[in-house]
This record gives sequence, structure tokens and C-alpha cells, in this order.
Amino acid sequence: MSKSSNGYVQTTALPKGMHLSDDVQLEDFNATVADKWQGTVADKHDMVMLGRTQVLRRNFSFISILGFSAVLICTWELLFANLLFALTDGGTGGLFWGFTVTVVASIFIFLSVAEMASMSPTAGGQYHWVSEFAPAFCQKFLSYISGWVLAMGWQGAVVGLSFVVGTIIQGLLSLQDPSYEPQQWHGTLLIISVVLFCIVFNTSLAKKLPLIEGFILLLHIIGLFAIVIPLWVLAPRNTPSVALFRFNNGGNWPTMGVAYMVGLLTALSSMMGYDCSVHMSEEIKDASNTLPRAMLWGVGLNAMLGYVVVITLCFTITDPQALLDSETGFPFIQLFFNVTHSYTATHIMTAIIIINIVSAVISEIATASRQIWSFARDDGFPFSNFLKKVSPGWNIPLNAVVVSFGCGVAISLINLGSSVALNAIVSLTMSALLSSYMLSIGCIFLKRLRREPLPLSAFTLGRWGLIINAIALGFLFTFFVFCFFPTATPVDATTMNWNIAMFGGITLFATIWYIFRGHKKYRPPVNIQNRKL
Repeated sequence: MSKSSNGYVQTTALPKGMHLSDDVQLEDFNATVADKWQGTVADKHDMVMLGRTQVLRRNFSFISILGFSAVLICTWELLFANLLFALTDGGTGGLFWGFTVTVVASIFIFLSVAEMASMSPTAGGQYHWVSEFAPAFCQKFLSYISGWVLAMGWQGAVVGLSFVVGTIIQGLLSLQDPSYEPQQWHGTLLIISVVLFCIVFNTSLAKKLPLIEGFILLLHIIGLFAIVIPLWVLAPRNTPSVALFRFNNGGNWPTMGVAYMVGLLTALSSMMGYDCSVHMSEEIKDASNTLPRAMLWGVGLNAMLGYVVVITLCFTITDPQALLDSETGFPFIQLFFNVTHSYTATHIMTAIIIINIVSAVISEIATASRQIWSFARDDGFPFSNFLKKVSPGWNIPLNAVVVSFGCGVAISLINLGSSVALNAIVSLTMSALLSSYMLSIGCIFLKRLRREPLPLSAFTLGRWGLIINAIALGFLFTFFVFCFFPTATPVDATTMNWNIAMFGGITLFATIWYIFRGHKKYRPPVNIQNRKL
């Protein structure tokens, strides 16, 4: 085995059950956690190979990390919460076929991600893979930009879901009391309350988080049927032709095709983000085997649950315009009330969605903090020495968790001045995720195209890798373009999708910081790993 021009080495992954080779001594693995939390022999080998020290507890099993990712993505819950946008652009037909396209795309995208996760199971995720797989001349810069954008995107996701919870609660209040006038400071307090509540699970209850995630996974599955069964029993039905082929262009786009593509983002937002489990990889037992399996099972589970909700909505929404005109601001709340004619039933059904989305915020804070911690570990941020600290006894990146909380509170306060500005910040999540997938998958696609060696791994795409990567990139590029579109025309300051400004701003800032400071401090992961092991 020899080192290539870009610092990459082909090596054989440690087979399951195989002991460390003689040239990988356990004394090289300077763990700061108890033996029972250090993971398997394969985990220890991976950490030495990646040039890392085990400082976090490996207490996530297959079921708990499956629950972590499936709950964080909250596919069916977001399909309800974002129904307004789906009905505006695309209608029920657009929702069904858009979700179908999204599921197909997700399979190719996360097959590609799962393979890279098995090759390099590290909390850094995409920025690490870009550093490892990109051409030598741009490895460092692309990795740096990827780390910044992805970290900011996950911070926005924390506030974004918390904001959804707050506005759903305000929608329920509007339904119960038509005289209630939602105030922006109400929403801000609700956001802060949600983030504060979820911080407790990421600090004081961090040791119990895997057990909690397993329990929430059950609620994620059972809660769905507690909602859809009443809808199927009580709601009037559409015919299949109306349910699946009724399209709407409420955004006044030039063609129905454009309206469909804009509305497709609703389905897309419910199936993106499975890299969340990657950022927990240094807390997963037998990560190189467990992580790709849990990720793909999560895609499959949420796709099935999502189809149950999509089909239910398509057949039970007989008057879309009435739901769009609802004073609650959320068509699904009005749908629940119209079907059940009961405030109590509506509150209970909506509460299930709220609880599940709050549970997703718990997982998002864990993901966001690990992403910050990992990038700081490579001196990617200002104040990295503070952010990368792991307190003895806690064995969690506590400082990064606290910073995630501070960011959540700070971003939520923007809502006091302008909800448009808040939406601009939280909209960064989608473009950040899509760009990170494009960069990392694009880099490994290029290596395959050039027939450069890749490391063997527990999960591999084999000879199908090139075509799977290519299809994934085709979907990602299309989604990336449309994620910057507003939901309707004509566009003004309040209806503009400011995602492009946020994405461009973060990228520009990171580039300037890299030129003047970052390139001196940042240590790309490829420089510290050793594929010869």
C-alpha cells in the first residue's frame, strides 16, 4: 500500500470479529472513557486510523441510532406541518408524486452517504469526506467551506423546528379562541422554551439519550396511526383520480411544472438530513457496520410512514382552498377539526405532532453540537479551543451544546424584530444539507470516475457505486436550484426566499475568514488520518 498524490491510501477495513493487527497497538488508543464505552475492536481501529481519541461514550446501538435519525427527520410530522406549502404549489397530486420522487432520490443519495460513513465513521461527516476524497489542490478549502456551511445549517434547523412548534401552538390557540391575535414575542418565548427543554436532554439526561430515542421511536410509529385512523374513518373521500392527479398552481408560476417543482420542496424537507446519525458516529457501537444499516433503515421506515400520511391527505382533503384559508395558519389543524368536530380531539391529534417535533429538536441539538465540536477539533472555528473541550465525567461536548443553546436563543430573538429575517436564517438548513451532499458525493464520484483507489468498507456500493453516485448528484443539483425559489409570485421583501442570501453570505464569510485566518489554523482531517493501519 502506498500513499497517493492526494494523501489517500487504499486499505482493507477490519473484518467483523478480527483483532487489531500488530502494528495497531492499544496503547495508541488513548481513550478518556471507561472501557465499556470504547466500543468494539473495529471502533478502536477506526479511531486510530482516523487519528482521533475516543472521548465520547459509545452507547448508541442499532435501535437507538435508528430512532435518533428517524425521529429527527420526522417525515410524517413535517408533511402535516408543511401542508400549506404543498397545497399552494402542486396540490394533492403534487404532494403524492413529489413525495415519490423524493423517496427515490433519497435512496440514491443516502446509499452514497452510507458508504462514505462506513469508510470513515467520524462525527465530522461531510467536511471530513470532502477533505479525504477531494482533489489535492482544493481539499483543504472545500472541506473548510463545507464545515462552516453545514454547522450553520444545523444551527438553523434547531430554531426552525422550534419555530414550527411555537407557531403550531399559536394555531391551536387561534382555533380555540378566534379573538386571539398571535404576537411575535409569543412565538419567541415558545421557541426559547422548546430549545431550553431540549437542552436538558442533551446535558443532564445525556447518558439516557439512547434509551429515550428508542422510546420516542415507538411514539413516532404509534402516534401516526392515532392520527390517520380517525381521518380515514370520519373524513369524506376523494376519488383516486382527484386525489392523485389534482394539481394546483396557487403560487401563480408560469407553468404547472414549475409549481410542482417548488411544491416538491415540502416533500424534500421531510426526507433530508439522515447525515444526523453520521455526526453521532463516535457514540455508536460498531459504527462502520451499524451506522450505514441504521441510516438506510431510517430512510425506509420514514418513507413507509410518509406514504401513509401522503395517501391519507390526498384522499381526505376534499376542499383544499378551505384549509388554505384557515385562520390557524396550518391546514392540518383545520382538517382535524373539520373531520372530528371536536376541539379536544383536534388538540390531542395535534399534540402528538408537537411532541414528536420537540423530540426531533432534542436530536437536532445533539447533531448540531457534535458538528460544531468536530469542526472545532480541527480548528475550523474561532474560539475552537473552547468549543472542542469535552468535560471529564460528562463525556459530551458540553461547551458545544451550550453554544448551540446560545445560538438558538440569539436567533429566536430576531423574531421580535422580523419574522422574515428569522425565516431567512432557518431556511439555510436545506441549502446547507444539499450542498454538503453534493460536495462529498461529487468528490467520491470523481475518484471513481478517475479509477482512483477507495478504501474497502463494511458497507460498499461495489460496481454500482459510479451510477448510484451519478444519479444522486443529478437529483441533488436539481433540488439545490429550486430550494432558492420563493413559494409564490409576484415576490416582495416578505415573500422572498432569502435562502440564497444566507447561503451566499455564510459562504462568503467563511471564504474571507479562510483567506485571512482559517488557512493558517485549520487542520484538514486527511492530514492526520493514517489509512495504512
